[in-house]
Amino acid sequence: MIKLNVNDETSRLRSVLLGTARSNGGVPALDEAYDPKSMLHIKQKTYPKEEDMVREIEAVEAVFNKYGVQVFRPKIIENYNQIFARDIGFVIDNVFIKANILPDREQELDAIQHVLSQIDPEKIIRFPEEAHIEGGDVMPHGDYIFVGTYRGKDYPDYIIARTNMKAVEYLQKAFPNKKVVSFNLRKSNTNAYENALHLDCCFQPVGDKYAIIHKNGFLVEEEYQWLVDHFGTEHVFEITAEEMFNMNSNIFSIAPDVVISERNFTRLNEWLRSKGITVEEVPYAEISKQEGLLRCSTLPLVRE
Repeated sequence: MIKLNVNDETSRLRSVLLGTARSNGGVPALDEAYDPKSMLHIKQKTYPKEEDMVREIEAVEAVFNKYGVQVFRPKIIENYNQIFARDIGFVIDNVFIKANILPDREQELDAIQHVLSQIDPEKIIRFPEEAHIEGGDVMPHGDYIFVGTYRGKDYPDYIIARTNMKAVEYLQKAFPNKKVVSFNLRKSNTNAYENALHLDCCFQPVGDKYAIIHKNGFLVEEEYQWLVDHFGTEHVFEITAEEMFNMNSNIFSIAPDVVISERNFTRLNEWLRSKGITVEEVPYAEISKQEGLLRCSTLPLVRE
C-alpha cells in the first residue's frame, strides 16, 4: 500500500507519479488546443515532437532515480496527451483528491488506476461535479492550502479557468484544520503572456523559506502582496513576463535543498544556487510549449 503524505511543496520526495509523452497523438488541430501557448506553437509550426518530449521526461526520471525516488507512470492511452499528471489529481496530507478536469480527460484517471488501487479507498475523494479543480492550482503549505482560482462572472468563457470558488469552498470543508487562501488569477484564451493557466504558472514556494512569483499573474494586487509579505520580500524571486511565459515558476522540488529546473532558466538557477539549493538542470523547453513544465508533469504521493 502507498501511505500518502504531502504537506508542502518542498519536503523530501519519496514517491511520485510522472506523466508520459509516449503515443502523444501528434500535433492537435487548432480548435483542439486548450491553451494560448499551444495554439501559438501550432500556428508557428513549432509544436513539440513526441521523441523530444519523451527524451525530456526521461531526463527527469533519471534525476528521480539518482535521488532514490519511487516513480509511478500512467498506463499508455494510444494517441493521447498524458504528460501533465498534476492536472488529474493531488495529495493533501494523506488524502488523494481526484481532480474534476475537462470532461474529455477523464480517461487519464483510468490510466493511473494501478496506482490508485494501492491507496486506501477511504483516502480517495472527489468533489461534486460543479466544483472544478485541477492540481496545478492547489499548493499545500504547512497550515495553509494556497489555491489559484478565477472569480470573474465570465468564468465559463475561459477554457483556461480550471478551478472555481465552489472547489475552494469544498477544499475548506475537506480540510477544516487548514487555512485555505485563494488567489484570483489573470486569464487569457489568446495571449500566453497574460495567462496564468494555474497558480503554479505564476507562483511556487521553494527551499525552506523562498518563493518564485510573477506579479502580473494575479488580478488582485493585495493578494499578490499577501504572498510577498508571507514569505518576506528578501525571500521572493520576482520573474518577468517572459520568464513566466517560459514557465520559470513551474520547477519541481525533490527536497528543500534540491530542485529540478529547466536548463535555460539561467537567472533563476543562479539565484537558487546562491541560496544553497542544488539545481538539477534538465532540458524541458519542448514540453513547455504546451504551457506546462516540471510541476505540471509530476504528482507527488509521498513526501517525508
